[in-house]
Amino acid sequence: MSYNYWESDRIRLRAIEPEDAHIFFAWNQDSEMMLMVDRLHPPTSMKVVQNWIEKTTAQVDENSDDFFFVVETLDGDIIGMIHPHKCDRLVGDFTYGVAIRREFQRQGYACEAIIMILRHYFYELRYQKVTVKVFGYNEASQKLHEAMGFLLEGQIRRSVLHNGRFYDDLIYGMTKEEFEELYG
Repeated sequence: MSYNYWESDRIRLRAIEPEDAHIFFAWNQDSEMMLMVDRLHPPTSMKVVQNWIEKTTAQVDENSDDFFFVVETLDGDIIGMIHPHKCDRLVGDFTYGVAIRREFQRQGYACEAIIMILRHYFYELRYQKVTVKVFGYNEASQKLHEAMGFLLEGQIRRSVLHNGRFYDDLIYGMTKEEFEELYG
């Protein structure tokens, strides 16, 4: 029986592929989803998405721990993405962005993907801390990170503009030791 480090009982993490462009193109048409991940951007063409995927797949660098993962079910349905980045090997700190497609939200997939990433970065790459920025209007992400045991470490006031209103950035963190205590 083979073992895949990047699989759980329900999901797998894998590299992004050119064939995934249609999913990310459709995702970019969903303004609400876009706001949860980043900012509201003007519409893009399929060609722009394909170029982004081409650039992303070509950026794999042995000297960087930044990586873009597609989250998919074991049946091969793409349900989201997780992107560890701003990886500082000297300090041992990194961040990530995670997003799950609307029809797959609130089913524990984001939590599973985050745990896989934290386990890898803490135990295989020797990072000691993860810091995550959550937009003040993204209550689902706030609840997710709090339920997972992340601590609210700070707040940057009025740093995000959405729909003519300013929101805070909330900074959550978890150390390797806190992760071990919660997830062993």
